[in-house]
Amino acid sequence: MDATYNLNGGFKPTVKRFADLDGPDFFPTPAWATHALIDNEAFSGEIWECACGNGAMSDVLETTGNPVYSSDLFDRGYGEPNVDFKISQRKSENIITNPPYNSAEEFVHQGLKLAKNKFALLLRLAFLEGANRAKTIFDSSPPSRVWVFSERITFYPAGAVQKGTGTTAYAWFVWDINSAKKTELRWLKPGYKRRYS
Repeated sequence: MDATYNLNGGFKPTVKRFADLDGPDFFPTPAWATHALIDNEAFSGEIWECACGNGAMSDVLETTGNPVYSSDLFDRGYGEPNVDFKISQRKSENIITNPPYNSAEEFVHQGLKLAKNKFALLLRLAFLEGANRAKTIFDSSPPSRVWVFSERITFYPAGAVQKGTGTTAYAWFVWDINSAKKTELRWLKPGYKRRYS
């Protein structure tokens, strides 16, 4: 039985990630998912990983050769702690992260203000849905590219035994700040999980 199934009196839908019992919404990103982004998108200049957690994504981003600044609202032993991205005034050429999902819309609005070149978020593909997001994000600031994963990403709390595959579709949402306001839908080829795991 999943110990998080009835967390805080509420039943967990099967499509949601495992609840993080050690802190707010912390699910390290599998390395292969970040490789899929940097293999298909070029980034020039500093990269800011603003919800770095334990550094899983930052470690991969450093392989680009770009300087990487890592921060998090919480102290997870990596990067600069106690940095609240949602109120930060710090700008960067590029911002890349897997945001807390309950703050995804706030991260979009803030990232669009702070990124000078590109801004990329790893989100559920279903983020494309919703009348509110259509009005407050996509009408005025659509992503330049949405990279849909052909393989399913399964997120686990740090240290958990990894088995099975997820039931949720994910994509990289990339805003190219200096490009035309139109969206291209692209698919990431299968094989990243095998190549980088």
